[in-house]
Amino acid sequence: MLFDINDNAVRGYIERAEFGVERESLRVGCDGTLAQSPHPLGENKNIDRDFCENQIEFISDVFTEPEQVIEQLLYLQKIVNVKLKENNEFLWAFSNPPKISGESEIPVAEYSGELKNKSLYRHYLAQKYGKIKMLFSGIHLNFSFTNELVKKVFEQSGEKDFFDFKNRLYLSLAERLTEYAWLVVYLMSASPVTDQTIGTKSNIYSSVRCSEIGYWNHFTPVLDYGSLKKYIDSIQKYIDGGNLRSVSELYYPVRLKPRGANSLETLSEKGINHLELRVIDVNPLTPTGIFADDIKFIHLLMLYLASLPQRSLTAKEQMKAISDIKTAAVFCEREIKKRAVCVLEKMRYFTEKNFPVYSDVIAYQIKKTQSGNSYAEIVSERFGDDYMEKGLALAKEYRESVGYV
Repeated sequence: MLFDINDNAVRGYIERAEFGVERESLRVGCDGTLAQSPHPLGENKNIDRDFCENQIEFISDVFTEPEQVIEQLLYLQKIVNVKLKENNEFLWAFSNPPKISGESEIPVAEYSGELKNKSLYRHYLAQKYGKIKMLFSGIHLNFSFTNELVKKVFEQSGEKDFFDFKNRLYLSLAERLTEYAWLVVYLMSASPVTDQTIGTKSNIYSSVRCSEIGYWNHFTPVLDYGSLKKYIDSIQKYIDGGNLRSVSELYYPVRLKPRGANSLETLSEKGINHLELRVIDVNPLTPTGIFADDIKFIHLLMLYLASLPQRSLTAKEQMKAISDIKTAAVFCEREIKKRAVCVLEKMRYFTEKNFPVYSDVIAYQIKKTQSGNSYAEIVSERFGDDYMEKGLALAKEYRESVGYV
C-alpha cells in the first residue's frame, strides 16, 4: 500500500484532498449548430478556448471540497452566459457535438504573438486526427492529496528525499488508476446519443470519446512508472520517434502533471504536482457537466487504490487497461458491469469500515449498476430521439437556470 489509512498520525489528514476541474463545452447558435463567432472573452485564466474558437474550456481553481468546484463552475458559466446572450448563443450540454455539416464549421483557435505556437499545434492536430474528432468534449479532473498528508507519510517512511518520495507516490497511484480507469468510464459515461453527421449510430457506445473510435493516439503507449526519469524517458521516446509532437498529445487516461507549464522539462524540474484523470464525459444531466458526488467518488477511489498492495503493471497489462476502457465505453457491456459490481462491493466494505462519511457516495455509484440507472441509460431515454431539438432546448434551459453575473 502507498500509506496506512488506519495510522493515527495520518488519519487526521486523509479525508481532505485537492480537486480541480477542466470542463470543455461547445458554443452553439439558436439553431443548435456550431457558433461561428470568435471566442467571446479575452484573456482569462479560468475561461479559455480549447481546440477551436467555438469550444470553451472552464478551468476551476484548486479546492479541497468538491462543492466548491461546482460552485465556481457555475459562477464561470454565469460570466460566459452574459456574452452568449448578447450573441444569441448557448453552451452545448453534451460530450458529443451537435450536427456538423463539415470541417469548415470548426475554426481552429487562433492565438497570436507569443502564443502563436498554440495555433500551429492545433492545426497539426487537425491534420493528424481530423477536426471533428477534436470536438468531442470532456471533463478533466485534477487530483492530489494535500501536502500535509504527503509530508506526514514521508516523515513516517524514514526516507531522506521528499522530492523523490512524492514523485514515486504519484507514479504508483497513476499506474493503479490507469488499471482501474475502466470503472470510471463505466460509471460516468454519459454520451450514448449522437447526431447522424458524426458517423456513428446512437446507443452503440455509452461514451464515444472513450470508445475504440474516440480520442486516442494512433498507437497504444506503454509507460514506465519505475521513477520520474523513466516515466519522462518513456514519453520522450515517442516524441523522438515521431509518434507524438509533445507530451500534450499523449491521449492517455491518466496524466502526471507538474505545477505550471505542461512540459516534460517542467515535470523533470518541479516534479509531480497532481494527477489528471481524462476519461469523464460531460454529463448533460447537470449544468456544470459533473456532479459533486462523482468528484467525491474519485477521491474515494484514490484512497481505495492507495490501500491496495503495490505492484507494477507489465506492458501487456497496461495495454489491457486501455482495452478495458474502450470496452467499458460500449453501451450496456455485460462483463464490464459484472466487474464493476464486484469492485464496488469491495469498495463499499472499504468505505463502511474506513470512511463511513462517504457511504452515500458509494451507494450512489452502486445504484448506477442497476438497470436503467446509469447516466448513459438515462441520457439515452431522454435524448435518444430528436437529439438536436432536445439538446438545444436543454442548452437554452441551462443558460436561463444558471443565470448571469
